[in-house]
Amino acid sequence: MPARVFAVRVHWAKSPMSDTKSAPVATISSLAAHEGEVVTLKGWLYNIRSSGKLLFPMFRDGTGVIQGIVPKAAVPEEVFERVKALTQESSVVVTGRVRADKRAPSGFEIDVENVEAVHLVPESTPYPITPKEHGTDFLMEHRHLWVRSPRQAAILRIRATIMRAAQEYFDTHGFVRTDPPILTPAACEGTSTLFELDYFGDPAFLTQSGQLYIESTAMALGKVYSFGPTFRAEKSKTRRHLTEFWMIEPEVAYMDLEGDMQLAEAFLTYIVQRVLELHQTDLKTVGRDIAKLEAIRTPFPRLTYDEAHAMLDEAFKAGKLEIPHQNGDDFGSPDETYISSQFDRPVMIHRYPAAIKAFYMQPDPEDATKALCVDVLAPEGYGEIIGGSQRIDSYELLRERIEQHNLPVSAFEWYLDLRRYGSVPHAGFGMGIERCVAWICGLEHVRETIPFARTLNRIYP
Repeated sequence: MPARVFAVRVHWAKSPMSDTKSAPVATISSLAAHEGEVVTLKGWLYNIRSSGKLLFPMFRDGTGVIQGIVPKAAVPEEVFERVKALTQESSVVVTGRVRADKRAPSGFEIDVENVEAVHLVPESTPYPITPKEHGTDFLMEHRHLWVRSPRQAAILRIRATIMRAAQEYFDTHGFVRTDPPILTPAACEGTSTLFELDYFGDPAFLTQSGQLYIESTAMALGKVYSFGPTFRAEKSKTRRHLTEFWMIEPEVAYMDLEGDMQLAEAFLTYIVQRVLELHQTDLKTVGRDIAKLEAIRTPFPRLTYDEAHAMLDEAFKAGKLEIPHQNGDDFGSPDETYISSQFDRPVMIHRYPAAIKAFYMQPDPEDATKALCVDVLAPEGYGEIIGGSQRIDSYELLRERIEQHNLPVSAFEWYLDLRRYGSVPHAGFGMGIERCVAWICGLEHVRETIPFARTLNRIYP
């Protein structure tokens, strides 16, 4: 069922443009505030169907969808024929009076006084995406048009709110946004997933994360965050991976791992609450079980890596997992899915083996083989949505780790300076927007979470 569907009674005015010019422009989502008023809606024909002497055009305007009812006996013949001649995605201007009606899904309908076609899509080149089922490849090939559908539009509206809420949280909690460069001279997360390019004769890379750079601004400003596109050249075809995605990354001076985990759970909870507050209709449009989002409250359950491994080992022995998890390895998708299925809210797994984590993570003082890090797994099998850690604050240890990872020390001299001059304990995390959108919307694949997905085999359109 499309979002915000209203019944429309169509009447054709003698002067097609008179009411259009005088009536204030409104949106479908705002009609409740215009009860009894004549308004103008500007949009497109989403679909039209007929039943004998009744036409049922559906219009969209980016904020919702409105259904029209056109009885042949109630309008002039020419009006009926003109409405009947409208083609899918033709742009239209509709003017009419907003009226309360308990029979309408939202409690309102609009008595249309004028319908004007701004651009009529020719029947010789019809809109390629019809209400029938289409394959994924076809829809992705026509992504520039697919985003017009009610479901895709709802997802993008929710995405926008998630991005805005993420910034709101940090902006209202004393953080300063400091944007790092997209072109970098060195790796942050591992050299195997870098997109390399020529920078005036020298090698450069598209950023994997802004973390290293915002560590420096945290030393200047205390509490900072960055927000922008990041790139991973992972040859992955899973439903969780994109090669280009957006990340928001806070960094805080004088923060340890415990503070980092508290920040992450408060941040995620705020985002979910904002979406629930603003997008009840959109969540219904995408078919989301809202009760599962309403369960997201702090504190989140926490497991050490060793406790999570023991849980997986027990599940394998009980026949609940097909493949055993090897102690010391990272968690794969089936592992993360099983662990997260045991909880009704995100679960935090902390203190992974240092050997499988990034070079900059502070070792646990109680067990140097473990890193002071945390991954936040979304419930319902959506996997890691946040990865964070306390950072190494010792110059000597950081230099040693850079060398152990076979990274060029010269490329990290500026980063080592942060430990030479006034080093302090500090921590932060990164959250991928697309995985967060997939989880909150209940989507099967991250390709629907961004206007134009970049995957291993897709860069068009």
